[in-house]
Amino acid sequence: MTLPAEMNALLLKNDGYASQHSGTVLEAMEPYVERGRIGVPQPGESQVLVKVRLASINPSDVMFIKGLYGQPRRQGQPAGFEGVGEVVTAGSSEAAQKLVGKRVAFPTGLSGWGSWAEYAVAEAAACIPVIDSVRDEDAAAMIVNPLTALAMFGLVEDEGEKAFILTAGASQLSKLIIGVARDAGFRPIVIVRRDEQVGMLEKLGAAHVLNADAPGFEEKLGEVLRAEKPRIFLDAVTGPLAATIFAAMPKRSRWIVYGRLDPAETVIPEPGQLIFMHKRIEGFWLTEWLRTAPAERRMHVVMEAQKRFADGRWATDVTAVVPLSEAVSRVPGELAKLNGKVFISPD
Repeated sequence: MTLPAEMNALLLKNDGYASQHSGTVLEAMEPYVERGRIGVPQPGESQVLVKVRLASINPSDVMFIKGLYGQPRRQGQPAGFEGVGEVVTAGSSEAAQKLVGKRVAFPTGLSGWGSWAEYAVAEAAACIPVIDSVRDEDAAAMIVNPLTALAMFGLVEDEGEKAFILTAGASQLSKLIIGVARDAGFRPIVIVRRDEQVGMLEKLGAAHVLNADAPGFEEKLGEVLRAEKPRIFLDAVTGPLAATIFAAMPKRSRWIVYGRLDPAETVIPEPGQLIFMHKRIEGFWLTEWLRTAPAERRMHVVMEAQKRFADGRWATDVTAVVPLSEAVSRVPGELAKLNGKVFISPD
């Protein structure tokens, strides 16, 4: 096919990192990205060029465009960490050439050419050829949340305890983890901030759902932790809530931080627990896990994610699919709605 010289994209307006924390809510797009025209990129030797069908918006995307993520922005480059589309051309490597003409789920973190555009560049080795029975909506959100869910649940399985704790319990990622845990006979203890989320998550398979803003939360938390004795805490929030939960957990507990939805300071109330109770605090970043996990484990996670979407055990809840031309004005409002995923589609 003949490729155009230029394309539409949502382009970053800033370089590097933010000097101040502006919170995790996307109050507006205008300070961070703008719709513009840019040349269609050429893939490198190990890369592919993808004609984007649908691009996902994740919390990590919001943090990135605001300059709060763990890698710097590049002014004038398209934003967006993942999507789905057709490979239209590729670099000279065998792995890249094999993907030409295929529909793939792709990440852009290594290439710098984001998915909020008509075309995106991705490393061939990181692309996932998508089976026909997987919807575009599921494929566009295949990598960041599903692979993180399966990789982190592997940490729970390795620990050997059936109970574990999740914050941000109504997020897409947490719902995926809850489904996997239910199927494997594990008992998620899920923390939320709204009563209306409790029934939905119990139906999905949560053993306990606790509203952190409800009266008596700490007493109820203590009761549940004494009964279930969870040792893994998968935390997307941090701040005072996470510190309170970790302090109440038993010996040899692991606090695994993979997000920072609460910009407040995270104070460790009982540092001595790290010494005398052998507790640990660590981080999880999918990019690093994909680099370092054994190849057979990575392949298992990729195949399991596709199977779950294909057979209906997993499905992406869609709040809105926003045309790229309307994204600057519409995306913040759509993200403010509860419990679903927002996507960007090229015009």
